[in-house]
Amino acid sequence: MSVLADAVAKGDRRTRHLWFDVTSVAGGENTPETPARLVELIRLVGVRRVLYGSDAAIAPNTPSDAWAAFRRLPLTPKEIETIAKNVAPCLR
Repeated sequence: MSVLADAVAKGDRRTRHLWFDVTSVAGGENTPETPARLVELIRLVGVRRVLYGSDAAIAPNTPSDAWAAFRRLPLTPKEIETIAKNVAPCLR
């Protein structure tokens, strides 16, 4: 994500329709530094380009568990709300 986030931040035209899906990256076996880095990248691309998703409904990665892990990221309530309401353009 960091390579693509850098391209977005630099205004690369090829990224103008690029969206990011955080799926279950926020939870699991991450290092202590991972949440802060993920938030940094989310803010770099802009929360309006981030979609929340859950990869599977298999414990311990059920949709509710994955959402709870995502909400533990050090994002502001407004950022979480924005991401929760984002809809991919192809689904509008």
